[in-house]
Amino acid sequence: MIELRDVHKAFGENRVLRGVNLTVASGSSMVIIGGSGTGKSVALKCILGLIRPDSGTITLDGQDVTRGDRDAFLARFGMLFQGGALFDSLPVWQNVAFRLLRGSLKRPAREAREIAVEKLRRVGLKPDVADKFPAELSGGMQKRVGLARAIAAEPEIIFFDEPTTGLDPIMSGVINELIREIVVEMGATAMTITHDMTSVRAIADNVAMLHDGVIKWTGPVSEMDHSGDPYLDQFIHGRAEGPIEAVR
Repeated sequence: MIELRDVHKAFGENRVLRGVNLTVASGSSMVIIGGSGTGKSVALKCILGLIRPDSGTITLDGQDVTRGDRDAFLARFGMLFQGGALFDSLPVWQNVAFRLLRGSLKRPAREAREIAVEKLRRVGLKPDVADKFPAELSGGMQKRVGLARAIAAEPEIIFFDEPTTGLDPIMSGVINELIREIVVEMGATAMTITHDMTSVRAIADNVAMLHDGVIKWTGPVSEMDHSGDPYLDQFIHGRAEGPIEAVR
């Protein structure tokens, strides 16, 4: 469904992506792992067209992502942002229904609210949360609201950017389970960026290891522990010694 072929992207002298090749099958859950600053977020932004690659091609269903109707293209995506990225001045239900209250997906306010309440229920939040403001919620609840917003418009593709950052282990487990359940229920194609190996094992069908601007290894999550790749092996076991140099 999504294919990156020899994608390069530099910011001045900083070459972030140096020939990324990656294929994500329809209906599968791909998790991209790698250290901070390795280009994971840049790759995601290139797929969304928020950043234009310097060279290479990115296609969605065989079509170049830089061409065609941008609104129709973006309507196919949902996104759970790393920091939640909720609008402080809007009540929870308007955050969840943000895309349903404007643009090409616009619905009547009453209908949008009903959808928002249903999506909140799906992520384990009660209807009374709908009229609260983000500041009244815990970090875990805010993350659930972000997940509800990501699925509100029934997207075909969902991106998750560090979905468990800042959460305690129990809440991280809850979010991982929700992500897995929802992706399977919706039949969506999922791409996740994370360095949390617990999340990787919980939500991935396939894993790609991004380091130094290229994919060092990609394959089924079941083969990750026995890949034989020194970069992947060092990363998943958190070893200080290996081909990945630790910044001291």
